[in-house]
Amino acid sequence: MSKLVGLKTVLEQMGPVAVAVSGGVDSMTLAVVAHRVNRENRIFHALSPAVPEQATMRVRHYAKKEGWALDLIDAGEILDPQYRANPANRCYYCKTNLYETICRQVDLGVISGTNQDDLADYRPGLVAADEHAVRHPYVEVGIDKSEVRNIARSLGLTDLQDLPAAPCLSSRVMTGIAIDEKLLPVINAAEESLWQSLRRSIPIKGVRCRIRPFEVAIEIDSQEDVDARSEYAREAIDIVTGLFEKHGYQEYLRTISVEPYRRGSAFLVETLQVD
Repeated sequence: MSKLVGLKTVLEQMGPVAVAVSGGVDSMTLAVVAHRVNRENRIFHALSPAVPEQATMRVRHYAKKEGWALDLIDAGEILDPQYRANPANRCYYCKTNLYETICRQVDLGVISGTNQDDLADYRPGLVAADEHAVRHPYVEVGIDKSEVRNIARSLGLTDLQDLPAAPCLSSRVMTGIAIDEKLLPVINAAEESLWQSLRRSIPIKGVRCRIRPFEVAIEIDSQEDVDARSEYAREAIDIVTGLFEKHGYQEYLRTISVEPYRRGSAFLVETLQVD
């Protein structure tokens, strides 16, 4: 694969680097390639309420399997009042905290799993990356998301190649609603339970549990039409109700809706203030 060869060449030319790994297919595949190219590379993964537990488990598994020098860090973004306020550019504050933490720990350049497709989206985290001289090897080689998956497939990373997109849990909270670190694991648990329940009744590619003012929206990503009056929808509502009541978040249960998946529906870019 010419793109994989190009990626290896870029990584070899960089020398030792710090790889920021979230646990998704992009950064995980990059970490595998980077470590195989240069075993002096360091892998950094942030532990946070916003990071799904299964993502951290995946990172730990690969660190053991591949022999990574893994650093588990607390970037502290959850304590940043600007992050917690959940503005439209929340990701800027997240990545700023992440890169500053990594740069304090090592005297190495930092690389990320940003791919070519990401450049077409509003990505405030890329501003933080620029401010910290973070490099994006996929972008430098011109590798998009589908090509990342092809690279994972060619390397036999079968558990990564078809891994669904999994943004941080704070992305489930509508812009402007303050981030509650105790709510984020509840959202994750709800999505995991919803996945197990829904896949028995409808072919799904993913499920999101969105937090809106006094509302939880269950978004189902399926090729079939989503029927909000179906038995599986009623079961989904029962799952969310049970988990949110158990953890004291009844305020969001005034309305529970079941809807088709809409990418980034909790993100309100129009609220962004531009000087």
